[in-house]
Amino acid sequence: MHDTIDYPGFIDTAMRGVVREALRQVQQYGLPGDHHFFVSFQTGYPGVSISPQLKSRYPEEITIVVQHQFWDLNVGHEQFSLMLSFNNIPEKLVVPYDALTAFADPSIKFGLQFHGKKAGGSLPLGVEDEKVACPATGKKAKDKPALASFDEDEPTSDHPAANDEKVISLEAFRKR
Repeated sequence: MHDTIDYPGFIDTAMRGVVREALRQVQQYGLPGDHHFFVSFQTGYPGVSISPQLKSRYPEEITIVVQHQFWDLNVGHEQFSLMLSFNNIPEKLVVPYDALTAFADPSIKFGLQFHGKKAGGSLPLGVEDEKVACPATGKKAKDKPALASFDEDEPTSDHPAANDEKVISLEAFRKR
């Protein structure tokens, strides 16, 4: 029994579901309009399958772009796979959702950042102590995930920076 409820873990799981649903929609209908995705993941995570050439070039983390040149997108419950072209060489990638470190759709300034995970647990790969930062992401095991946002422009009062923490009173929403 844990002494706290793992809300950051629940949020992480829900956000991975958002990625899965976005990919399912693309698998079924293709990318609409200007939508495209930046998907970052840990290359050493269990279940990740990439070529030895890519693994040696990106030993910890890689960011792929899902836009024009991808094929055979297959979206499963625990992982997705697709073919991408790297220097005109087709490569098949298999990526478990738990290996994701970030997801963004810059066409609408949307992004998610994830806690790292290790197989069967909630700590980032290679992290056994909550005070140690994950080498792939630099985040600590107990760090909460960033709020969903992908900002290319400077923050404004209408669109604050992703990591601006604000407390909102629920009093304004209560019926009296």
